[in-house]
Amino acid sequence: MQPEDLVRDHTIYACVMGSRAFGLATDTSDTDRRGVFLAPTALFWRFDKPPTHVEGPGEERFSWELERFCLLALRGNPNVLECLHSPLVEQLDDTGRELLSLRGAFLSRQVHDTFGGYALGQRRKLEADVRTTGAPRWKHAMHLLRLLMSSRDLLRTGELRIDVGDRREFLLEVRRGEVPWPEVEACMARLAAEAEEALRGTPLPAEPDHARVAGFLHRVRRASALRTAAAEGFRETGSAA
Repeated sequence: MQPEDLVRDHTIYACVMGSRAFGLATDTSDTDRRGVFLAPTALFWRFDKPPTHVEGPGEERFSWELERFCLLALRGNPNVLECLHSPLVEQLDDTGRELLSLRGAFLSRQVHDTFGGYALGQRRKLEADVRTTGAPRWKHAMHLLRLLMSSRDLLRTGELRIDVGDRREFLLEVRRGEVPWPEVEACMARLAAEAEEALRGTPLPAEPDHARVAGFLHRVRRASALRTAAAEGFRETGSAA
């Protein structure tokens, strides 16, 4: 089975991400698609294992195999957690619905480190741009501010919302380079400090619910194996007849 066939035939959840999901799309915005596929359990019984992720089919599409997706989400990966909370769902089956019902199980206080660590890395890149060219990549600055806002609000409320809502106009002004870099820097520093403060009173648990997610993965792997066994049994019976 080719990697792209896994996406075409076994996707359990697919959504639109990027600016369109964040409420920051403009006329020139791409449509970034992300998804999760469930590789048939029988494929893991071979030396050549199924891929953990697949790019395509088509441009701007990326999908994770369910187990890899769950591992990244349990580690607090910002891209994966935001994928689970996209308001623009394009494909969803029963397994995908159960995955979405587990969104809260993946969230914990470790998002302070994962979101914050990613934000710090991006900020250093922006600062390097300013030193070398005199200006940051404004689109990246906009998305970094959005991420910092999302992280702070997640720590405050225990809920991850990725649509920027009424912050849209300010963020688009940043993207157009209409907000001076020192003001953008000050906003980033304030958001980081507010996230630190939110961490002290956050309703998020210390750790994600590993057992709940593991139970889900075990059930879907077992169900996939049983479907394969039933199909093979049917073919054998048909051949004998």
